[in-house]
Amino acid sequence: MKTPEWWTLSTAQLAVEALAIVAFALSGVIEGARKRLDVVGVCVVAGLAAFGGGTLRDVLLDRRPLFWIEHPGWLWGVLALGIGAMLLMRAQHLEPTERAMQWPDAIGLALFNASGLQIALAAGLPALPAVLMGVVTATFGGVLRDIVCNEIPHAFSDHRPYAVCAFAGGWLGVAAAGAGMGEGSVLLLTAGSTLALRALAVVFDWRLPGWRDAGR
Repeated sequence: MKTPEWWTLSTAQLAVEALAIVAFALSGVIEGARKRLDVVGVCVVAGLAAFGGGTLRDVLLDRRPLFWIEHPGWLWGVLALGIGAMLLMRAQHLEPTERAMQWPDAIGLALFNASGLQIALAAGLPALPAVLMGVVTATFGGVLRDIVCNEIPHAFSDHRPYAVCAFAGGWLGVAAAGAGMGEGSVLLLTAGSTLALRALAVVFDWRLPGWRDAGR
């Protein structure tokens, strides 16, 4: 089946980033609602989650304009999502839980990891810096979200593989690129493998080594 002419790598990257923004913004809305923030607080937390990682990536790679300045419609989308989701949860008396935040967070992690890796590879970064750029893109928004909500970032404290999933998915993407796979395929493989690893970690409660209690 022939790929449509309009479906280019840049189109795929834009679609991936847009979906990642929605997923992370939703995780920010849920976390802000759990902390009983007002509508301004919820929108700020959603924005930090949605744009934090990509902003740091663009600053480190000296990309201008920043991705959310280049696409200002995404700002309006996050504002609308924050206000609309908050009103819906209040109207339906939905109680936000930490577990409800895990899945949009996992989707955002996977998509931003793929986007960050692809952009870093296109900029000519070596393999390890490119993989780490994907991890930074995927995790920094969630870190900001948790810090603003007065939480130790989940990426550092829940003991389930999180950044490790992005790191592993990034290396699969690098290997696929080295094997000559198309850039679009690398994008999908990186996102799919990262999401699959994070989903398995949540479902089967995989744990990273932690500190032992004193005296044990």
